[in-house]
Amino acid sequence: MEIEKEIVSRKFENNHQKAIVNLIYTYGWITNLLKQRLNKHKITLQQYNILRILRGQSPKPATVNLLKDRMLDKMSDASRIVERLVQKKLVERCVNDKDRRAVDIRISSDGLKILEKLDIEMSSKDILKGKITDEEAGALSGLLDKMRG
Repeated sequence: MEIEKEIVSRKFENNHQKAIVNLIYTYGWITNLLKQRLNKHKITLQQYNILRILRGQSPKPATVNLLKDRMLDKMSDASRIVERLVQKKLVERCVNDKDRRAVDIRISSDGLKILEKLDIEMSSKDILKGKITDEEAGALSGLLDKMRG
């Protein structure tokens, strides 16, 4: 559906403003869709992001700073999110072999199991299926990269 119909407005200063409003609206739309899928597993988008980062790092551990650097939401409190994941037994804290003051973080077997389930439910193709083609998704991604570049 067109952004004008979604927000019931036809007044944009120009196409640049319309594009920004559309991006913000679409971010909320996608976020709500993903949250609905994650709520079934009682994890947040930020927790899901950290679990995916840790799985990608595995078997090497990660530090909180590495997680902060790689998280999609730069405003998130990675330390607090890791603590919640430890409580849920989805990640484990370990003492760093080289620096006893540093803490390493690894995904647990339970964390890997939940990601296996989520890999199916969170499929990007499934979310965009029937809405845009693979080529259109590539073009959109290229435009977004260009915008930030």
